Amino acid sequence: MRTTVDLQQVSQLVAGNHPDPFHLLGPHEVSSEGGRRAVSVRAFLPDAKQVWVKVRGMEGARPMRRIHPAGFYEAICPYGEHWRPGNYELHALDAQGTKNVMHDPYSFPPLLTGFDRHLLGEGNHWRSYERLGAHLRTIDGIQGVNFAVWAPNADSVSVIGDFNHWDGRRCQMRKHHDIGVWELFVPGLTAGALYKYRVRRGDEVFEKCDPYGFAAEVPPRTASIVANLENYRWNDAAWMNNRERIQALDQPMSVYEVHLGSWRRGPNNRWLTYRELAEQLIPYVKELGYTHVELLPISEHPLSASWGYQTVGYYAITSRYGTPEDFMYFVDCCHQNGIGVIVDWVPAHFPRDGHGLARFDGTCLYEHADPRQGEHRDWGTLIFNYGRNEVRNFLISNALFLLDKYHIDGLRVDAVASMLYLDYSRQPGDWIPNIYGGRENLEAIAFLKTLNEQVHSQYPGVLTIAEESTAWPGVSRPTYLGGLGFSLKWNMGWMNDTRRYMHHDPIHRRYHHDELTFSLVYAFHENFVLPLSHDEVVHGKGSLLDQMPGDLWQRFANLRLLYTYMWTHPGKKLLFMGGEIAQWKEWDFDSSLQWDLLEWESHAGMKKLVADLNRLYRREPSLYEIDFDHQGFEWIDCHNYDESTLSYIRRGTDPEDYTVICLNFTPVPRIKHRIGVPEGCYFKEIFNSDSMFYAGSNMGNFPGVQADPIEWHGRPYSIQITLPPLAGVIFKPVR
Repeated sequence: MRTTVDLQQVSQLVAGNHPDPFHLLGPHEVSSEGGRRAVSVRAFLPDAKQVWVKVRGMEGARPMRRIHPAGFYEAICPYGEHWRPGNYELHALDAQGTKNVMHDPYSFPPLLTGFDRHLLGEGNHWRSYERLGAHLRTIDGIQGVNFAVWAPNADSVSVIGDFNHWDGRRCQMRKHHDIGVWELFVPGLTAGALYKYRVRRGDEVFEKCDPYGFAAEVPPRTASIVANLENYRWNDAAWMNNRERIQALDQPMSVYEVHLGSWRRGPNNRWLTYRELAEQLIPYVKELGYTHVELLPISEHPLSASWGYQTVGYYAITSRYGTPEDFMYFVDCCHQNGIGVIVDWVPAHFPRDGHGLARFDGTCLYEHADPRQGEHRDWGTLIFNYGRNEVRNFLISNALFLLDKYHIDGLRVDAVASMLYLDYSRQPGDWIPNIYGGRENLEAIAFLKTLNEQVHSQYPGVLTIAEESTAWPGVSRPTYLGGLGFSLKWNMGWMNDTRRYMHHDPIHRRYHHDELTFSLVYAFHENFVLPLSHDEVVHGKGSLLDQMPGDLWQRFANLRLLYTYMWTHPGKKLLFMGGEIAQWKEWDFDSSLQWDLLEWESHAGMKKLVADLNRLYRREPSLYEIDFDHQGFEWIDCHNYDESTLSYIRRGTDPEDYTVICLNFTPVPRIKHRIGVPEGCYFKEIFNSDSMFYAGSNMGNFPGVQADPIEWHGRPYSIQITLPPLAGVIFKPVR
């Protein structure tokens, strides 16, 4: 049968292996018999028994000839002005006699512009999520979804989904050879459609979820879902307009770290939804006086036991707890209640799951090919190739996407140390030095600097927070001063030293006094967050309460003392969920916190203590205004290792505004304990961790003490106080 196409190419197409399906399919100008101009319309419809083409503006429907038994059809139509995108329909009759009417995907031109391709090629398309992935579009009045995916080394790529029976032959994509992006507009699709990409390279065929997909099925299912992120109507303008002031570094910041799947469970131990969490978690956080919540990773991940730290769908909010709009509602409600939202973000590594980024187009595309650069031995994961333009673009666009579409207020960047050092957790000979022979990962450093520059310039007031455990200089210093550009850095040194000290039996603490005081040697080198995070209550460490020494009373008193020390030490605060109720058992991602413990006075008292510390912290500028400069802190006495006590002053920007803190790390009450103070006035006791309200022994100095004109600790005045056992007291001058 005569046809205008090469039948060998048709065979390639029906096998799903044609490198350029637009060369065959859709409308093509040809010469008809007699040399007149005509249009050949071609379609591949495997289930069809008969097919017609109906052109708008032309009478009747023209039958199409079956050119290949697999379902390749062609019709020769008169040439005219009718051949615009979407201006004709295909009418197909299947074996059951059902008639399907559809627009031809191969009649639509590519949507990626030359400007888009230029920016993508350079790696500077910071809104690449508006072009790549699956986007609802309307072209010449025809609604559908435009798919675009980066797979430069693939021989062919198809969109497969529930709309085409997961058949890789039906929706084969066009390749932009200059940037390696494949694209196809599929008319008639709507939000909710399930899809993947069928990627072929040589004899290998992969089914991949969309790296830019906005939603995904609940694991263990792995398909991406077409989603519309533009329908939600936000009500957080007051928060967003004031965020830069609210989140300034001289403002209070107390963070409640949460794993959404195990904070609280619903009936039958099911996960709560984002909307249920908005109803239950937000009032709880507000009751406790926190300024922010920090969520363990909420991007889609296949294994719940990874807690979200092995991300597959970077642009897909996990469907475990609801839809993208449900999560927007949660963030919106947080903002309306004055609570900022920080999310953990994981650009340091990704898992090897076959449907994810690993060997995406049959080659090491997102990762390094050499395992000495491309694998994390400890975690069994792969490392991004930060030196590749498109990979850097993918990650930075993802960070900006979360800020743009979900109004996220901060990104806590996980495992920064593993990104900075080429020899991170590697043996000699198992890593490749940089071009200068050093161990610094120059590409990752450049990536982090660009990330922070783009976040801070495009979204002023948004915080970037580094989990960085080494002494790398300038992590939280601007890039123009040679730093990495983060807003804040987790103080892992303070956390490790303090926990180690608190583990000691009080009788031995006098020999470890420097573990408490050492943090003030470097406290102002970075903008620090003091973290008692999820990592401190897993892997056999036990809960914070379980880590405290002594009998039952002493354990609670030690924990109350630890929190008092933390909330008065320079630096922003972060506490993982369960710590505020003194949970006994180690955190389990697969079950709820032990809420029944609040029936006991000691646990309810711990919750009251944390709430009161937060309120005191937010009320007293001296406890937060100058967190990152030595002018905000003065030792009164840091040398009393014999009695294991500390005393210090916290100051605000107002020189008249300060608080005096005294801590006793032994169970021995210190009666008539004298400390030096700056002036001879009355000092009101504004907090006592030993209060009966917190299930303490109620020993203290209520309502306060008068300073004596007795020089002490190099100061002209002093106060004589009762320092309760395993407790901290806070005083404020009243003139």
